[in-house]
Amino acid sequence: MSEQISTQPSWPFREAERVAARLKQKGKTEALFETGYGPSGLPHIGTFGEVARTTWVRKAFTDLTGLPSRLLAFSDDMDGLRKVPDNVPNKEMLKQHLGKPLTKVPDPFGKFDSFGEHNNNMLQDFLNEFGFEFEFASSSDYYASGRFDNALLHVLAHHGAIVDIIRPSLGPERRASYSPILPIHPRTGIVMQVPIDQVDVEHGTVFWTDPDTNTKYETAVTGGAAKLQWKADWAMRWHALDVDYEMSGKDLIDSVKLSSAIVRALGTEPPVCLTYELFLDDKGQKISKSKGNGLSVEQWLTYAPKESLGQFMYHAPQRAKRLFFDVIPRATDDYIASVAALPTAEKPYENPAWHIHGGEVPEHAGSPIGFTMLLNLASVINADSPEMLWGFIRAYIPGANAETYPFLARLVHHAIVYNRDFVAPKKQFRAPSDVERGALIDLAESLKANEMVQYPGATPAEQLQNLVYAIGKRHPFAPLKSWFDCLYQVLLGQVEGPRFGGFIALYGIERTIALVESALARDVEAA
Repeated sequence: MSEQISTQPSWPFREAERVAARLKQKGKTEALFETGYGPSGLPHIGTFGEVARTTWVRKAFTDLTGLPSRLLAFSDDMDGLRKVPDNVPNKEMLKQHLGKPLTKVPDPFGKFDSFGEHNNNMLQDFLNEFGFEFEFASSSDYYASGRFDNALLHVLAHHGAIVDIIRPSLGPERRASYSPILPIHPRTGIVMQVPIDQVDVEHGTVFWTDPDTNTKYETAVTGGAAKLQWKADWAMRWHALDVDYEMSGKDLIDSVKLSSAIVRALGTEPPVCLTYELFLDDKGQKISKSKGNGLSVEQWLTYAPKESLGQFMYHAPQRAKRLFFDVIPRATDDYIASVAALPTAEKPYENPAWHIHGGEVPEHAGSPIGFTMLLNLASVINADSPEMLWGFIRAYIPGANAETYPFLARLVHHAIVYNRDFVAPKKQFRAPSDVERGALIDLAESLKANEMVQYPGATPAEQLQNLVYAIGKRHPFAPLKSWFDCLYQVLLGQVEGPRFGGFIALYGIERTIALVESALARDVEAA
C-alpha cells in the first residue's frame, strides 16, 4: 500500500480502506461492488449519483490495493408491478398485468419483450452514456437460472429466524402474516403477498392458500417459482454473491439494518455500507417523484456539462444537498477550479477532478473562463448565439476557438441556454444610493484614466479587481460586500455575480464604462 495514497483524507479512499479491511479479514483477492436499481421507472439523477460514487470508491480501492474488482449493476426486475407509471403509453394494457414480475409485463413502448427489459436497457444505455464500467445483472435471470437456488434454500432453512428479525418492524396485521417468501401464482403469474401456511425445508417448498379461490398450493422456492420480500432479497443477494460494498440513501437506513441482521442470520457478514443523504429542493423539502420537485439528469445536462454533475455529487455525500437549477453554475465553476488546481496539487487524490476522470484528466478539460462569468456576459449583451460570446472571448484570449478550447465551447452553448431560461427572466435593476452613485462615478472615471496600472496584479483582470476593491474601500461601504452587491444589482440586474475585475477584462473597459454611465443615466431618467 502506497503511503502517499493511504494517508489521503478524501472520502472515496476512506471507503476503499474499509473495503480493503473486509477483504483482508475474509481472505478475498477480488472485491465485488454493487448498486441496486428498481426498474419500475426510468433512471434518474439519484441513479447517476449512486453509480458515480461507487465507481470512485472502486477506483480508490484499485489504487490503494492493486487488487481487481467488479461493479455489478443489479436490477430488481422480478418485483411485481405495483402501479401504472404516469409517463408511459398503453396504461390500460398495463393495468391488466399489475402484480406480475416486471419481466413478465408487456413493454408499453412495444420495443422489447417486457417492460422490465425495456427499463433495463434504458438503465444500461444511461450508464454507458457516462462511461461507467459495470456488469449488468437481472434478478429474473438469477432466480430463473438457479443461480440463487442454494441461497434460497438457505433462506428457507432460516425462515423462522428471518421472520423474527422482520416482525418487530411491521404493523400488527402485517406482522401476523409476514413471510420472506413470495410465491409466484402458477395460474396468474402474480407475485403473491400471502401468509405461508407451511415450510418444507427438506423438499425446498412452501405451502400457501389463494385468498380468492381458497385453493391450496405447494411452490418451490427455487428456479424462479418464488422470490423474496425486499429486505430478505437484499440480504440473500449479499449472501449469495458475497458483496463487499454497497451504498444507499438515508431513506433505507432501517432496511440496511434489517438486511444486515438477516445476512448475519444466514452466516455471512454484510458488506461495507455507506449511507448517503437525500437531495432537497430549493425550499429545503425532500425531493419526491410524486411531488415533481426534483431535477432530472436531462435537465442538468441541458444547462451544464456532465462533469459538473460529477462535481456536485462528489462533495460530502453524507450531507444533504439542495438540488435545483441555481446550484448548476456553482458546481460548474467548482469543477473548473478543481481541474485548474490538479496539476500542481501535492495530494491529487483529494481533488474531485481526479476522481471524476478516474485519475486521468483529459488534456482539454477545464476552461480559462468560468461559467458564471460567461453567464454574466451573456446576460449583459443579451446573447442568443454562441458567436456573440466568442467575439468577446477572442478579444480576451486572442485566437481562441472551439477547437483549442473544447470545454469552453461547451460552456458557451450551455451559458446561452441557461441565461435564456433562468437569468434573463429574473433580471431586475435597482437604482443606486447616493454613496453607490459616487462610487460608480469613481469607477467610470478611474477606468477612463486607465488607473488600473496603479494597482499591482499579474494579469489585467487582477489589476482591475484590485482597482474595484480599492474604490470600494475609499467609499463608506459597510460591509465592503455591499459595494459588490451594488455592482451586481445596479449594473447587471441580479443578486450575485462574478469577480468584477475579471468581468471588466472580458467585457472590455470601454464597454464597462458605458455600462456604468448607462445605469447612472437610467437612474436619472427614472427620477
